Amino acid sequence: MNEAAPRPSPGVGIVVARLAERFGERLSTNPNIRAAHGRDESYHQPAAPDAVVYPETTEEVAGIVRLCAEYQVPIIPFGVGTSLEGHVAAVKGGVCVDLSRMNRILGVRSADMDATVEAGVTRKQLNEHLRDTGLFFSVDPGADATLGGMAATGASGTTTVRYGTMRENVLSLTVVMPSGEIVRTRSRARKSSAGYDLTRLMIGSEGTLGIITEVTVRLFGIPEAELTALCPFQSFAGAVETVILAIQLAIPVARIEFLDAAAAKGLAQYAKLDIPAAPTLFVDFHGSLRGVAEAAENFKAVAEERGLLAFTTATSTDERKKIWDARHGALFAALALAPGRRPVITDVCVPISQLAECIAETRADIDASGLQAPIVGHVGDGNFHCTFMIDRDDPKEVALAKGLNERLVLRALRLGGTSTGEHGVGSGKIGFLEAEHPTSLPVMRAIKVALDPLGIMNPGKIVRM
Repeated sequence: MNEAAPRPSPGVGIVVARLAERFGERLSTNPNIRAAHGRDESYHQPAAPDAVVYPETTEEVAGIVRLCAEYQVPIIPFGVGTSLEGHVAAVKGGVCVDLSRMNRILGVRSADMDATVEAGVTRKQLNEHLRDTGLFFSVDPGADATLGGMAATGASGTTTVRYGTMRENVLSLTVVMPSGEIVRTRSRARKSSAGYDLTRLMIGSEGTLGIITEVTVRLFGIPEAELTALCPFQSFAGAVETVILAIQLAIPVARIEFLDAAAAKGLAQYAKLDIPAAPTLFVDFHGSLRGVAEAAENFKAVAEERGLLAFTTATSTDERKKIWDARHGALFAALALAPGRRPVITDVCVPISQLAECIAETRADIDASGLQAPIVGHVGDGNFHCTFMIDRDDPKEVALAKGLNERLVLRALRLGGTSTGEHGVGSGKIGFLEAEHPTSLPVMRAIKVALDPLGIMNPGKIVRM
């Protein structure tokens, strides 16, 4: 797709010149660098910023924001560009604030089981740092995203069913507000009744209310034992019913991931995983040796009554890593199934009681379209994704994928779900947000106007102004 030409921002030339004086080589107007910062991993139209600046401290971020506010120049925060709904496109031009150099781990407090990091620290970097402490950070969206970006988009992933999303795992944030003021949202205390919950207001705000520069997160103890099971089923309905009953029976699972037959076929070929082309659950159990064995046996008993074809387990670190690396490689497996095509990745979430119906209708819709589109999902919390493999240069296929995605979102809303479980709204799902929250959207818009009256913080995302 051709890159969109954003409208020039008044005063942007002055701002870029003054930033160049202040930051020197840490300010770039190179066309290739600008273009790389104006696109994410989605199919949405990219739009390059006028310049990219690389701050190294919260105070530097505040200075950038104050200068942009003075001249009403848009600001677009940037982590590593793994978002999927057009979050980083500079739809009105402006300055991209790349936080990748703010990558220091500021403190790990083992006794309190929390850590404070700068926004550019990635989840793998943090867990590598924690390796010898007996602790780990739990939120795993697959991509090695930055903690600031994960907070900004309200990310979750494979471990959500046990450990929660970013909303449950962030204790406090340092945020540069649209005025340039530096705000700490709360203390490190595990609970507080003091004032408005600014932390959760900022989580999922996608850079539209401020720039997150520091994140304090919860940590968990590394379990004594971990066991992974591969569970192919005769039908996806049997797989989903197993998950629902396992949760109702309080069988302690750490991850429950779903692959439909198409996704399982792709993984078997791409990752050399020994699974049939059948609806399959990847299940993780964490705990004591005895607890893990007992949970696995209980889960197996439930699954056998619902069409389980096999129950293959792995306990060694290498075996488990191979399995979860394969699951995280589901996108690459989909690419291998459709050489020369590129993905359009969807994201919806429904109550798990509605999951089987939603997936069944979606699978029928996909099959009728003729497109290849494996389905994977964090089935324990009702979140799933379709990966439509299309020729992005073919307007007909793009339109077909967009139509399928629209029907999928409307289906999820009809079943009591949401337009996005973890990818966020960005620019791609603004219309769906309006359909999902017709009564609360005016409140969201009022918050945006109150905190960002100039409309400079990542404009064109979440709410229309």
